Amino acid sequence: MVQWIERSPPKAKIVVRFHMGAQKIMDKQAALQKLEEEMRSDKSLQLDTNLVFGEGNLDCAVMFIGEAPGEQEDTQKRPFVGRGGQLLNKMIEKIGWKREDVYITNIVKRRPPNNRDPLPEEIEAYKPYLTKQIEIINPKIVATLGRFSMNYFNPNLKISRDHGKVFRLNASRRPTAEGVLGMNGRLLVPFFHPAAVLRNPNLLGEYEKEFKKLPKIVEKFDELLNSN
Repeated sequence: MVQWIERSPPKAKIVVRFHMGAQKIMDKQAALQKLEEEMRSDKSLQLDTNLVFGEGNLDCAVMFIGEAPGEQEDTQKRPFVGRGGQLLNKMIEKIGWKREDVYITNIVKRRPPNNRDPLPEEIEAYKPYLTKQIEIINPKIVATLGRFSMNYFNPNLKISRDHGKVFRLNASRRPTAEGVLGMNGRLLVPFFHPAAVLRNPNLLGEYEKEFKKLPKIVEKFDELLNSN
């Protein structure tokens, strides 16, 4: 009789893999901390409210990017913690994820007066920092929340037409004055801003369906990225 014996991987290899993963996270933490300190000392940046840098999983597959913090975000110094943030959390949980599984931030890191839309010059001022933040975190998928963040990456898209679709970010394209950003062959998935869905509850069903596509997009990332 043949007896099969299952052998576990050598402990040394497990320790090395764990060490490499832990070191990568530590390197990202250090790089993000340095970037945040640079932002705090940059007097040329627009707006003078609290800096809301971003939070979440530094080794995430999906990075959510909105336009700018609101009142609650400014108070708590955390992104998407108001009513819109609660809806975002709910959508994330409906696909079996947790908020801690993704990274969440905004293009503009400080609240504009009276929650107005960010101005072009404000977006331009914060652009280099978002570029570095994305490069450090290195997500596979950039999920934009609202038309401002969507058009930051591709000004030719329309939120009413292109929400929930998947687009490739061309690795050969770098940040430009027009706001087009592409690096390392990521995928772009635009979503309505949660606040827009709260204002129009008729969008909620479609919003939920589009969020439920995210796990499959992550699963088929390589196929989608390399498809014709």
